[in-house]
Amino acid sequence: MSDSRNQSRSVARHRGEPARRNKSRSTLRRAASNLGTGQRMAVVAGVVAVFLGAGAATQAAGQAINAQDMSRTSESRTTDHPATPSASASASPKPSATPTPSQAPAPAPAAVAPQAAAPAAPVAPPAPAAPAAPVAVDDPSGAQAYAASILPSYGWGQGEMSALITLWNKESDWRTTATNASSGAYGIGQSLPGDKMASEGADWQTNYQTQIRWGLNYIKERYGSPSAAWSFHLAHNWY
Repeated sequence: MSDSRNQSRSVARHRGEPARRNKSRSTLRRAASNLGTGQRMAVVAGVVAVFLGAGAATQAAGQAINAQDMSRTSESRTTDHPATPSASASASPKPSATPTPSQAPAPAPAAVAPQAAAPAAPVAPPAPAAPAAPVAVDDPSGAQAYAASILPSYGWGQGEMSALITLWNKESDWRTTATNASSGAYGIGQSLPGDKMASEGADWQTNYQTQIRWGLNYIKERYGSPSAAWSFHLAHNWY
């Protein structure tokens, strides 16, 4: 082959290289637009390898792989830890007029049922009223009838009743409350002192029956009979 022919081929080869390079770059750019970030970097590494040779291509491919790993790590960190919102976005919102469930006022406590009242102490029944003081009754006819009814129990007949009536008419007129102003003798039989009649009953001041029983006992023990007591009275003006 002649030198001129070789030179023409060499020239033609050098002229066609820029065209092929431009076409290859266009093809690579279109392909790169359809690839992800990591893939684009791998393609770029391949292109560099074409110009730099196999050794440089290996180094570039390693760097591309490392870059791709770093890109994936960065994307995963971005997904796991979203960016901190800005100060304006993180600022607490102003409370609205209507309280949220967490801001709603606590419900008022339920009313406490009042405790049952302690049972009232039993009230003692009122003390019975003191009995009214007995009232003395002056009843001469009633007193004489009672005396006549009990004469037989003393061993006397009704003949002694007339002497008894005369004697006690002289002493008290058969009045239960008769009182001797000078001596203090008291009652139908004029007991001196009057409380000696308590031997027949506590009501000696008001009950003519109590006074009559005491008087008849006194006559029986001292004189033996109403007629004997009247005779003594006539002689001494007392019995």
